[in-house]
Amino acid sequence: MADAADGARTPAARLRALLAAAPADGPVLAPGAYDALSARLVADAGFSCVYMTGFGTTASLIGQPDIGLLGAAEMADNARRIAAVIGDVPLIADADTGYGNALNVARTVDTYERAGVAGIQLEDQVTPKRCGHMGGKEVISTAEMAGKIRAACEARRDPDTVIIARTDAVATDGVDEALDRARAYRDAGADVLFVEAPTGEADIEKIAGALAGGTPLLFNWAEGGRTPPLTLPRLRELGFSLVLYPIGTLLAATAGVRSLLETLRRDGTPAAALGSPQQMTLPGFDEFTELVGLSAIREREARYS
Repeated sequence: MADAADGARTPAARLRALLAAAPADGPVLAPGAYDALSARLVADAGFSCVYMTGFGTTASLIGQPDIGLLGAAEMADNARRIAAVIGDVPLIADADTGYGNALNVARTVDTYERAGVAGIQLEDQVTPKRCGHMGGKEVISTAEMAGKIRAACEARRDPDTVIIARTDAVATDGVDEALDRARAYRDAGADVLFVEAPTGEADIEKIAGALAGGTPLLFNWAEGGRTPPLTLPRLRELGFSLVLYPIGTLLAATAGVRSLLETLRRDGTPAAALGSPQQMTLPGFDEFTELVGLSAIREREARYS
């Protein structure tokens, strides 16, 4: 997997190489990032792919739930900041419904590509959408979504850009309808198929079996969501090529900030949270500035002095 991806010229080509190698090497793991710092942490941890979560982007930018409140420009700006700090690591970005009809989808694809996105996820919900693991979802017609997928594929400036087609029809019309939709989106040109929020392992097995062969399958390991948390060996056995872990980093950050604030409110200082120099529970100041690239910046400053 690494050899194939390392030989690719662009992040989009790297993503395609990783997906092509997944049947032999196991699924590509894509932890979620909600901003540039969390994306940098994912890349620095050695993951081969980063996923920009719409849920986390909404929460971090405006402190609101994922119910379709952000537009294409806000999402693309976040993607641009993320892509800028992760180098050649491919970025898959949530593009919600494409923010309108097929023509809007084409513009969204162009905007996301210019932002540095390697893979673009589009879903078949009505606008405004909502998180795939919330209730009350509605979907557009299969024909309309297939048209959006065709528009997305034709709008690509880079033929390696990966178009991910997500259907939310399990919640609205059942697994069989979701499978029919996934097949239609595959025929429309989708590079990866994503059946969102199955609620039982039997349904996951049915989805994997019905869509096996050819087009890579995505599994959304939504932390605390409606889908059973299968093990990675089981997901590999079922044939999934890409696994998203969309909001774990967001939840971890929330827990960490809450803990720090509780300490500060209780003690009046963060000393207990910082710990001793030998047992720091938070990153040290120098460690953090190194994480965000201060040494490299100082080297550049020295060259120009």
